Amino acid sequence: MDEIEMQAADEAAVAAGGWALRPLLLAGLGLATGIAAQLILGDSVNYRMEWSALQAASLMGVTLFAAMIGFTIERRLWWASIAFGAVVGVAAGFVTWWNGAPGGWSAGEGWRTMSLLLAVAIAAPLFQAARDEGAPRTPYAAVHDYAWQNVVLWFACWLFVLIVWIMAWLLASLFQLIKIELLHELLMKNWFVRALIGLAFGAALGLLREHDTVVRLLQRVVATVLAVLAPVLAIGLGLFLLALPFTGLQALWDATSATTPLLLSCAVGALILANAVIGNRLDEERRNPLLRYGAMLLAAVILPLAALAAIATGLRVGQYGYTPERLWAIVFVGIAILYGAAYLGSLVLGRLAWTARVRPANLALAFLLCGLGLLLATPLVNFNRISTDDQVGRLESGRIAAAKFDWAALAFDFGKPGRDAVERLRRSRNAAIRGKAEQAAKAESRWDLAGAAETPQRSGPKSGVLDNARVLPEGASAPKGLIDLLADKYQCRQGNLCTIFLANPAEAVVFEDSCYAGMLDEGGKAGRIVTYCGGDRFVLADGAWKDAGDRFVPSAEQRAQIAAGYPAGKVEIRPVARRQVFVGGVPVGEPFE
Repeated sequence: MDEIEMQAADEAAVAAGGWALRPLLLAGLGLATGIAAQLILGDSVNYRMEWSALQAASLMGVTLFAAMIGFTIERRLWWASIAFGAVVGVAAGFVTWWNGAPGGWSAGEGWRTMSLLLAVAIAAPLFQAARDEGAPRTPYAAVHDYAWQNVVLWFACWLFVLIVWIMAWLLASLFQLIKIELLHELLMKNWFVRALIGLAFGAALGLLREHDTVVRLLQRVVATVLAVLAPVLAIGLGLFLLALPFTGLQALWDATSATTPLLLSCAVGALILANAVIGNRLDEERRNPLLRYGAMLLAAVILPLAALAAIATGLRVGQYGYTPERLWAIVFVGIAILYGAAYLGSLVLGRLAWTARVRPANLALAFLLCGLGLLLATPLVNFNRISTDDQVGRLESGRIAAAKFDWAALAFDFGKPGRDAVERLRRSRNAAIRGKAEQAAKAESRWDLAGAAETPQRSGPKSGVLDNARVLPEGASAPKGLIDLLADKYQCRQGNLCTIFLANPAEAVVFEDSCYAGMLDEGGKAGRIVTYCGGDRFVLADGAWKDAGDRFVPSAEQRAQIAAGYPAGKVEIRPVARRQVFVGGVPVGEPFE
C-alpha cells in the first residue's frame, strides 16, 4: 500500500467513524477532571508527601478513569470505553489506597506507581483491539497501531498544554503592563491552574482524535525517524559488545551502580527502534537493507546487554545484599532477558523472516508485562520486607559490622519493615548493634546518620570536629563555641577533613580539604572549577559564634596558587584597601578597587 492509498484509507476511516462532538466532550471531561482534582486536593498547596491515602487513591482513580475514556472512546460502543475506564479507575484507586499515604512510602515505592501506570498503558491498546474485533481477540497489528497512537497522542497533548500555559503567562504579562492583574492572579490560583490543564489536555486529545490523519502522519514521522536511527544504535551497540573481549569487563563491574541502568536503557532503545523498523505487519516492514539488517542486529544484542546487566546486578547484590532498588533492578533485568531471548530466538529460528515470529512474541509478552505490572503495583510483593530480612540477616550473622551497616537505609528507605527492624535491634544482645539501632531510632532524618556506615561515631557529641580538623595558625586552639557550631555544620563532619583558620579571637574561616585537593589535575595545572570551594567565615557576635554567610569562588589562576599553598598551611589575613560610593554619608553598593 503506497502513501496515497494509506491517506485515502485514513480519510475513509475518519468519514466513517468521525464524531464531531468528541472534541467538545473530551474538553468538558478534561475540565471536569481538573475540577475534581481541585476538590480532592483542596485549595492549599498540597505536595505529594502531604496527601492522605484517600486523596492519592481518589486522584489516581479519577485521573485514570478520565484518561481511559479520552484515549479509547469511539461513537460506536462508547459505553464499553466508559466501562473500561471505570474498571481501570476503581482498580487503580484501590491499589493506590492499598499502598498507603505517599508520605509513608519508602525510597523505592514510587516504582509501584510506575508499574501501575505501565500496566494501564499496555491494557489500553489491548482493550481497543478487542473492542474493534467485538470479541476477546487482540490482533497484533491493531494492538501495535493503537499503542503507537496512544504514545503519540500523549506527548502531543502535553505539548499543547505547554503551549497554552506559555500563552496564558504571556497574555497575563501583557495585561499587567496596563495594570490589569486579573489573569495573572488567576494563574496563581490552584483551582484555575488545575482546571486549565485539564481543559487544555482534553481539548487537545479531542481535536487530535477527531483529525485521525494528523495523528497517523505524526506516527509515520516518529516511526520513520526512529527507523533511521536503528542502524546507528545497532552499529554502536555491536561495536561495544565486540570491544568487550579486548577491554575486559572489569571497568563495568567497577561501576556497578551505573552499569545496570545504562545497559537496560540501551536494551530498551534497541527494542523500540527494532519495532519501528518492522512495523505492524509484513507489508509495513522497511525494505531498505540497512534498516532491515540494523533491526536484526538490534534484536541480537538485547539478550547480551540484559545478561551483562544481570551479572552487574548480581555482583552488587552479592557485595551489599538486597535493597528495594536492587530488587526492582532484578525485575527489570528479568523482563529484558525475556524480551532478549524472544527476539534472539525469533532471529535464530526465522532468520530473514524473523519478524513473523517476533510479533506473536511481542503480544504474549505484552499480556505478561501487563499482569506483572499490576501485581508489582500492589503490596503483595513486598520488596521492603525482603530487603529488610536480607540486610538484618547479614548484620546479625556478622557478614557486615554494625559500624559499617547502612542504618540510614534501614531506618528511612525500607518503609515500615525497616523501622520495625530498627526497633527490634534496639533490644539486640550485641552491644554494638544495640547502640547503632538506638541512634537510628532517634534520628529524625537520614542525614542525621550520614557517614555512619563508613566512620565509627566518636565518644562525646562534639569531639568529632577536632578529630577531622587542622587548626591554624600552628599552636592555636579553636574556641569551644565554634566547635559546637561546626558540629552541626557540613564542613568538618566525620569523614570530611577541614582546616579552621583563626583570623582573630572573634573571627574564623573554615575550609574543606576535599575542595582544595581537587583543584589541580594530574599534570599539576588548575583543574575543575569547584563552585563551593572557598572559605566559610564564622564570627563571634553577642557572645555566640555565628555563620557570617561569606564565601568566595576562586578563578582558574587562583586555584593553582591555592592548591599549592593550602597543604603548606599558607593561610593569612591581609588588610586590603577598597573604594566605595557614599551618598549622604551612607555606603551604597559593594566596595571596589
